[in-house]
Amino acid sequence: MTENNAVSIVTLLTGKAVPLNDSGAISGIDKHPCQAAQIVGHTGLQGDEQGDLVRHGGPEKAVHHYPYEHYASWIDVCGEIPVLSRPGAFGENISTVGMTEHNCCVGDIYRVGTALLQISQARQPCWKLNHRFGRNDMAALVQKTRLTGWYYRVLETGLIAAGDCFLLEDRPCPNWTLIKLLETLYGDATRMHKPSLVGIANLAPLSFSWRQLAQKRLERGAVEDWSPRLTGVESGAAG
Repeated sequence: MTENNAVSIVTLLTGKAVPLNDSGAISGIDKHPCQAAQIVGHTGLQGDEQGDLVRHGGPEKAVHHYPYEHYASWIDVCGEIPVLSRPGAFGENISTVGMTEHNCCVGDIYRVGTALLQISQARQPCWKLNHRFGRNDMAALVQKTRLTGWYYRVLETGLIAAGDCFLLEDRPCPNWTLIKLLETLYGDATRMHKPSLVGIANLAPLSFSWRQLAQKRLERGAVEDWSPRLTGVESGAAG
């Protein structure tokens, strides 16, 4: 794993909730760099907004982190489109190089600036990414590639700024990297692997909604329908 004290915030970003292209939705996905330190509270960075407070934001998704090294892969897929010309394409608040889904774990606790952040869950990509990138399969591609980024809950409020380092203070779940979590939930061969789902359902630092997702799969014996989240269209709604 890259030494966490060598990983610093390259760009810190916030955004206002505004209309998302021609989608008819309001979204805060369009983030812009902050030039000064920002207060981070239990529901996120000061001045940052979300258009759908039911599915975005809140204490378990207070701050979104996306690795900037993923951008090269997306340029290979999408081309050198304007949205990929700088950090913020995925609605992230924090952009870094050196931390990815492969070397970060559920429950990791980091001191960043004067704040204390804990990884609460990976990102579940939604259809708004399709509108952001102008392609109908973008959310599905983010899920398929597992290049999702992740969220933090804020254990201690404080100030954070570009240049602040991530200092790992605790790793309570070293066996649960984010990539393992994502592969378990979305991999073709692992989506109904009961021992792993039981592990996720009982993973205390994981957000309640993700633990509940695993529990519901176990109870139903089936994977949930991803269509509404990935396409914005209810299954069977189109004729």
